[in-house]
Amino acid sequence: QVQLVESGGGLVQTGGSLRLSCTFSGRTFSYYFMAWFRQAPGKERERVASISGTGIRTPYDDSVKGRFNISRSNAKNAVYLEMNSLKPEDTAVYYCAARSYSEEEYNYWGQGTQVTVSS
Repeated sequence: QVQLVESGGGLVQTGGSLRLSCTFSGRTFSYYFMAWFRQAPGKERERVASISGTGIRTPYDDSVKGRFNISRSNAKNAVYLEMNSLKPEDTAVYYCAARSYSEEEYNYWGQGTQVTVSS
């Protein structure tokens, strides 16, 4: 069974940076697409970034393009989200998610980590 554990959230001022980490266990990590989603209060969950098992990134959402970067280490079974130039509108719970190559939906989710950007 796939298990995901996020870390690295916190409180940061506008313009600051954070790096989120997500550790993966239970299956062969390189066989899984990984993604970061976020959900702000009162809003729907949105995908922020995703990356294939071989490190190919899908286009970023316009709201984070040029500021966020997703990466992964198959040696460490981990995926990361580097967030720079943070804005108050980036405040949300950030979730790590995984899907295998045979799945269409992200079926495995972490517990989430809170990111709060103060103005």
